[in-house]
Amino acid sequence: MKSIVLDVPMFGFVVATRALLGVGLGLALSERLPNQQRKVAAAMLIAAGVLTTFPAVQAIRRSNRYARRDRAGVDYDGRLIGASRFPRKGDEAI
Repeated sequence: MKSIVLDVPMFGFVVATRALLGVGLGLALSERLPNQQRKVAAAMLIAAGVLTTFPAVQAIRRSNRYARRDRAGVDYDGRLIGASRFPRKGDEAI
């Protein structure tokens, strides 16, 4: 399973880019507004969504690279994979 680590502002930015693109496409397919207004608004939202997608993809790639590098963790020891843990005092209460 892949891990992607994004801070809250970057996550919000990625979600906003997807929302801009989705709203633009939805507006382009709707029939609610007059034809000219709808086309202009949809084109603006789609353009904004597409243009902001590039920095979002770069941020996700960057975070994926950092997550892969930090996967080992702080106290990782490959020799302990599959090792049994003996019960400690107080474990029976859990």
